[in-house]
Amino acid sequence: MIKGIIHYSHHLMKEAVSQGDTVIDATCGNGHDTLFLSRIVGEEGHVFGFDIQEEAIANTKYRLDQNNRRNATVIKDSHSNFVHHIPVDKLTRLGGAIFNLGYLPGSDKSVITRSETTILAIEGILSHLKQNGIVVLVVYHGHEGGDLEREQLMRYVRLLDQKLYHVLYYGFINQKNDPPFILAIQKKN
Repeated sequence: MIKGIIHYSHHLMKEAVSQGDTVIDATCGNGHDTLFLSRIVGEEGHVFGFDIQEEAIANTKYRLDQNNRRNATVIKDSHSNFVHHIPVDKLTRLGGAIFNLGYLPGSDKSVITRSETTILAIEGILSHLKQNGIVVLVVYHGHEGGDLEREQLMRYVRLLDQKLYHVLYYGFINQKNDPPFILAIQKKN
């Protein structure tokens, strides 16, 4: 069966991330990915979740508390500043990161992710990512500013060295209204 965008993004993370890994939820949103990641890394692993909106931080902490998850740290800051918040011993076990780009569902649609900070975050994450680790970007682009972010991200990932990275594009081409798609970057051996 063909998997939907969210299910496929989770499938990719499950395949690449191991128990005990450190992972990043670069855009906490309502905490769904943070919770998912906390389960796949297990108690020995750790999730660092980032968001710039207080509402997203509160939603994510609430979701983690409701599910008794204690292996996650939620930080109100840009994902581009991740390196300032993650201890070195955790960075050496960085197995993956996930981004849901766009805006926080149900909130102010003028607060959006921007390619400048997203690409900075990706570059930093790739420099710390373990072999076969993965960065998954779920690109929602059907909002004001979304087309620019999509174009700049596509330009960026096309230029990644094929000797160092596999880059995957996954999306549905027969859906209306600017359907989201996935860009996944896997670090080669």
